[in-house]
Amino acid sequence: MESAANNDVVVVGGGVIGLSTAVVLAERGLRVRVWTRDPVERTTSVVAGALWWPYRIRPAAAARAWALRSLDVYEELASRPEVTGVRMVEGVMGETALDEDVTWAAARLPDLRASTAEEYAGWGLWARLPLVDMAAHLPYLQERLVRAGGVVEERAVVGLAEADAPVVVNCTGLGARQLVPDAAVRPVRGQLVLVENPGIRTWLVSTGADGEMAYFFPQPGRLVLGGTDEEDVWSTEPDPAVAEAIVRRCAALRPEIAGARVLGHRVGLRPAREAVRLEREPLPDGRVLVHNYGHGGGGVTVAWGCAEEAAGLVGPAA
Repeated sequence: MESAANNDVVVVGGGVIGLSTAVVLAERGLRVRVWTRDPVERTTSVVAGALWWPYRIRPAAAARAWALRSLDVYEELASRPEVTGVRMVEGVMGETALDEDVTWAAARLPDLRASTAEEYAGWGLWARLPLVDMAAHLPYLQERLVRAGGVVEERAVVGLAEADAPVVVNCTGLGARQLVPDAAVRPVRGQLVLVENPGIRTWLVSTGADGEMAYFFPQPGRLVLGGTDEEDVWSTEPDPAVAEAIVRRCAALRPEIAGARVLGHRVGLRPAREAVRLEREPLPDGRVLVHNYGHGGGGVTVAWGCAEEAAGLVGPAA
């Protein structure tokens, strides 16, 4: 175990929330170690789509504020997409109107407008948003953390008390269910299909009359097709029937997808909670535990806003 003298902060969790939080802390001059059960490139975050837009995350007002702060960061990172994995890409958010429900975003994204019939057969909102290639972005975050003096260690944690540091930041996502323990954290299963991109350059998110969603995101070297939204389902094995249905729904939106060669399948479990837990908890031994988990399907969208708030909660204790 590392001596507390060698750590100001231990961040438990190596997904996008944990790494973003660790980067903010390290770049503020703190000595940071990240403990992650899985290699960064195999965390749940790598399965994310990952389009910037709040999804399955509460409280809504706070999530929107975190999302807007994160948007500032992603727009800057998009100037170097080959390094950061972040690009600004146009697309349509189907079944979403330009009304009071999106005024929070419209003020920041002046180009938001109603989609045209050529862009989408239904009704929707055209937008130019950050689209993050997580296979590139997570390694970028890790490298940025290391440049700031931080360390990433692969380590399975049985209890948060194992972290021998003045401040522990809990970014364990679904793992918080056992580690805190917090039974309010529940899985929402998402399945994706990766196919060769037949030339699609825009993204689309659509919800059918039956409530089933379909989306596709053009990422470097592939087109990501989705998706599912299954509450309290723990299986991480791809379901062939579900995969076929995903391809069928996406092909109904863009027929050229039907003939695209399948490159792989992915399953991720979103860490859903009735509200994000972002708070400071003093420990009996005088140390501090900061919680930053329960982001549902919005982890990428709010990562930087939550990271900065979590860093503020760490405060002078480190």
